[in-house]
Amino acid sequence: MRGRGRRTRWRRGDGRPTGAAARAGAVAAALCAAAALPGGFTATAGTRDAYAFDPAGRSVTGATGTAGAPRLEPGRAYRDSLPVRGSLTYRLDLTAAESAYAPVTAVPPAGTTGNATDGIRVSLEDARGTRCSTASALFGAGLSARPVTALGQRQTGRSLCQGAGAYYLRVERLSTGGSASGTASPAPRWDLEIAPVTEPGLAATGPTTAPPAQDSASPGPLAGNPQERTGGAGFTTARPLGQGVWRTGITPGSTLFYKVPVDWGRRMHAVAELDAATSGHGYVGGALNLSLYSPVRGYVDGASLGYTGTRRTAALDPLPPVEYANRYAVLTGENAVRFAGDYYLVLHLSEKMADTFGTGPFHVTLRVRVDGRAHAGPRYAGRPEPGDVFTVTERDRRAAASGETGGGGVAMKALAAGGIGTGTALLLVLGGWTVAARRAQTRLSAQKPTA
Repeated sequence: MRGRGRRTRWRRGDGRPTGAAARAGAVAAALCAAAALPGGFTATAGTRDAYAFDPAGRSVTGATGTAGAPRLEPGRAYRDSLPVRGSLTYRLDLTAAESAYAPVTAVPPAGTTGNATDGIRVSLEDARGTRCSTASALFGAGLSARPVTALGQRQTGRSLCQGAGAYYLRVERLSTGGSASGTASPAPRWDLEIAPVTEPGLAATGPTTAPPAQDSASPGPLAGNPQERTGGAGFTTARPLGQGVWRTGITPGSTLFYKVPVDWGRRMHAVAELDAATSGHGYVGGALNLSLYSPVRGYVDGASLGYTGTRRTAALDPLPPVEYANRYAVLTGENAVRFAGDYYLVLHLSEKMADTFGTGPFHVTLRVRVDGRAHAGPRYAGRPEPGDVFTVTERDRRAAASGETGGGGVAMKALAAGGIGTGTALLLVLGGWTVAARRAQTRLSAQKPTA
């Protein structure tokens, strides 16, 4: 920690705090903010220019090639910004036994315009330049700039990209250079969040083929009165959801994040319903986009709907139960439900809705079903990073039912990122209050007349 062994200065000459006092003030502000807002993010949830980056994320600068590419440590989050031209490269050092997943979320700034094919491309390569995987994430038919996420991955047991060593994550912007209306589009840098994950190999030989095909019929939609459940503003602040009927308001251009804990042997299904408009008439293509991402933020499935002002529904395709062996399935959706953990539902309402039906908010109902019999997961030969990424706990289930986010966790992550432990932070804050109280008491005593 900075300043170790030195005397801490609590005030500058201009009266502003420095050192521990400044950190204590920041801690107090973070704690107060977390306490004031349910979940620590509700006030900004759904605002397009307020994507909630991981507060513990480290700043990093990607290289233009493999030479000098910064190393990313699995289990940590990183932030960078992507230029409109060229690509950025990062390095992952992997063992021969672990699979790796490197999700990249790109966040265009407010006011960004673009086409359906604008977005990002993410690839992972070995040291010889062999491509392990490639994935793209695009704005889509809604013609609305939004956070988009693509996954680079290296899976053990495949014919390519095996062995220990350096692997390179490459992120590239896809842009047509103009807007859907034909006017010139601004080309600012897009912020990035990168959150690499590693999965150890199995302790014993497991299945090497996909499970038998499941019933492909869509489950019936859940009935019941919806409960209000506002979404989060990013993966880190995604609001927990369990099985049930949920309702939220969303404004044009906004993106809401939810997370559903799904254990081994269980499966989920989701339907999003956009209520009828109260004003306006016309048609908006891709008005509401519903996307599902895995615990490593890999794309699983998605659905979107065109909108004429009447109530419309978008439903995800049926998915099999979560099983380790799903990684051997051919279809992308089935292949992606390969581990237990938090599955992320992401809602985006096209900004084009404002031009036709007003600024809203528009009401969306989410019907989430989680069924199947849970069972123990595979026995790994090591520890994944982060350690809890493929785990569903009783606490997760309670949070999904109640919607509690553990808002203090965001503040605590910020403290950890700053190198201040929770106990130390509280002591600093309380110590500051104590000093202030004592000084006030001293001033009052000095003002009292003596007998």
